[in-house]
Amino acid sequence: MARGKSKGTIRLVHLYPKEMSIYGDLGNTRCLATRLRRHGYEAEVVEHHPGTELTPGAHLIVGGGGQDSGQARVEKDLERNGPLLKSLAEDGTPMLMICGMYQLFGNDFLTVDGQRLPGLGILDVTTRGNKERMIGPVVLDTPHGQVVGYENHSGATTLGGGQEPFGTVRHGRGNNGKDGSEGARRHHVYGTYLHGPVLPANAQFADALIKAAVDRAFSRGFEPEDLDDTLADEAQQRQITRLLTGRNKPH
Repeated sequence: MARGKSKGTIRLVHLYPKEMSIYGDLGNTRCLATRLRRHGYEAEVVEHHPGTELTPGAHLIVGGGGQDSGQARVEKDLERNGPLLKSLAEDGTPMLMICGMYQLFGNDFLTVDGQRLPGLGILDVTTRGNKERMIGPVVLDTPHGQVVGYENHSGATTLGGGQEPFGTVRHGRGNNGKDGSEGARRHHVYGTYLHGPVLPANAQFADALIKAAVDRAFSRGFEPEDLDDTLADEAQQRQITRLLTGRNKPH
């Protein structure tokens, strides 16, 4: 796309990039910033670290995965900023929380060692640590089409009554390996166990988050460019075909 006049600036906030981004989830922030620019918007990327003030006026918020120790290090800061995050969620601010941050956006997380980490309760989910890890590639059916990614978690998450999942598992374990659910969504807040990072492999989901952010920020709404996602779409489809049929897509 030829560089023209900016359509506006979207403030993208990454929560705890040092403590909660150990599985490549920084790629989600980079994907969103790049796609915003390709669509003609400016992307103001802000990192939020423990002990600092959460940037006001966030249009889009992301958080990644981490070990139990990382979750414990951000717990107090997350609690301090909880009221603002809850308010933003209720007001329609899109958020994507991966793995450990997904758990902390729920009601609570009980580690395998018995330590209870209280969550924000934005998503009605509870998580319990297990000795068994759920690891491997995943395919989901979601409201944004099929989504692929990679899970690596020992926490088993249960949805509360009425809490919608992010998607239905076609391949993989999902929230708990039992009920076929994966992740959770409420308003424009999404929690999921999918790493990868998930957004570069699922352009349609990345653009859904961008659209929600732009629609909320500007009265004229999202004005997308016609992006060439051929390579990302082919990679996504190859994984879907391989996992669901047991074979690679023929050339």
